[in-house]
Amino acid sequence: MSQAIAVPLTPAGASAPARRIRNHGSEFTPLLRVVKSQGLLERRTGWYALGISVNLLALAAVAAGLVLFGHSWWSLLLAVPFAVLSARAGFFAHDAGHHQIGADKRRDRLLQLLHANLLLGMSQEWWNDKHNRHHANPNHEDKDPDVAPDVLVFSRHQAEGRTGFRGWLTRHQAWLFFPLTTLEGLALKVYGFQALFSKDGPHQAPRERLIEGGLLFAHVAGYLTLLLSTMSVGRAVVFALIHQMLLGVHLGLAFAPNHKGMEVPDPHGEPWGHLRRQVLTSRNIRGGAFTDWFLGGLNYQVEHHLFPSMPRPHLKLAQPMVRAHCRALGIRYTETGFVDSYRQALGHLHDVGEPLRTAPTAR
Repeated sequence: MSQAIAVPLTPAGASAPARRIRNHGSEFTPLLRVVKSQGLLERRTGWYALGISVNLLALAAVAAGLVLFGHSWWSLLLAVPFAVLSARAGFFAHDAGHHQIGADKRRDRLLQLLHANLLLGMSQEWWNDKHNRHHANPNHEDKDPDVAPDVLVFSRHQAEGRTGFRGWLTRHQAWLFFPLTTLEGLALKVYGFQALFSKDGPHQAPRERLIEGGLLFAHVAGYLTLLLSTMSVGRAVVFALIHQMLLGVHLGLAFAPNHKGMEVPDPHGEPWGHLRRQVLTSRNIRGGAFTDWFLGGLNYQVEHHLFPSMPRPHLKLAQPMVRAHCRALGIRYTETGFVDSYRQALGHLHDVGEPLRTAPTAR
């Protein structure tokens, strides 16, 4: 059974405070006022400085380990912490892109270039363009690039008419989801290079293209140099495969349960305000300090979507306020366990493929 919290959305169930909130403008404004009064939008530069420093030192330690033990097949074990630390770099790049780290946006941009382009080989501008469109309209089939039909589809409408290999993928996408995430680390690099050389991509200024391209190529050159100078070609290929596959799975674990299977805005219905647009389409994951660390704070997806620039350590502090505010308004606030979140997300993908599995041509 699902453990998600669900509060009915019926107006009749709204409390007197909820009615008063509605009568005084935006549903989001009172919550924003409270969050600001608690200082939860203020920067935590020291927290980030410590976390980034520790992660960079740990990455350097892995590189040193490859230099010392690269001659042995046991060095392949270092691909595991390398993948975890690379995912941490991705989370810091994500936070810098939302200007969570410092008040100076130029400094955040430099931090994102370091973590996204140089350490991960992922284009900053491509990611920001795609991710900002997602935040503006989560789960909107016409506006959110994260639910656009591609290898996977996220609604039965998108699944209609898919035949051949794409149809097979859709019929089995729930079972294929996690195997496909092993390609995510490489896909991020490919998409970044494609955007860099595309005349329709987000890189408009020549200077931006030069900086991004230089760092992306520096990542590839540095990565290959590290592996090929410390181990044989065959061992380097195996190490790279393990590292990139585990990185992809780790990122998939962090991103997969956040919105899949949640409500989808009706493009022909009454538009939602910021509060409902972000809360109804997002799912939180319960857990403790390890969950917060392992998922990079994205387990507080509701709070992150409501306050994208809120520093990561403040998300859990804002959660009780957000939950109480949603309860007062009668807005469903969804929170579930770690395993159940994937059951819900994969269950949705399985349901989307149902018509193709039961179609006569699929038998």
